[in-house]
Parts: sequence; structure tokens; C-alpha cells
Amino acid sequence: MSKLPRLSGEEVVKVLTKKFGFKVSRQRGSHVVLVKYVDGRKIGTVVPLHKELKAGTLMGVLRLAQISKEDFIKALEDP
Repeated sequence: MSKLPRLSGEEVVKVLTKKFGFKVSRQRGSHVVLVKYVDGRKIGTVVPLHKELKAGTLMGVLRLAQISKEDFIKALEDP
């Protein structure tokens, strides 16, 4: 099982928007809300724009986004 890389909040937002189809809904302070619609369901997550997200914080973001850790790591490796 691969370890999650250390990423900034901005890098996580880029990956979620470009690879997983999320759109920026709004931002309040240092937190960005991302949403996407799948089969009429709304899936949303919140990404804090910190310099470096802790592993637990990143896992929470992925859990809300309904993305597995393996899928996220695979998306990072793809060009």
C-alpha cells in the first residue's frame, strides 16, 4: 500500500478538478468547497488551502469526495 504524498491544498484542488471532475463551488477564507454531480447526486468536499495537508486531513477530503486512496495516487502518477 502506497503512502500518501505531502501535497498543498492548491495541489489537491488541481488534481480533484482536472482528474476527477470536481468544480469549485465557493471559497470562504482558506477553505475551498468542491462539488460534482453523479447520477443526479451531489458529491462535495472541502479542501483547506494549507501549505501542506496532513495525511489524515487528505484522507478526510478523499472520503468526502468518495475517492479511494489508490485512485488518488494513480491520478497523481498519470500525466
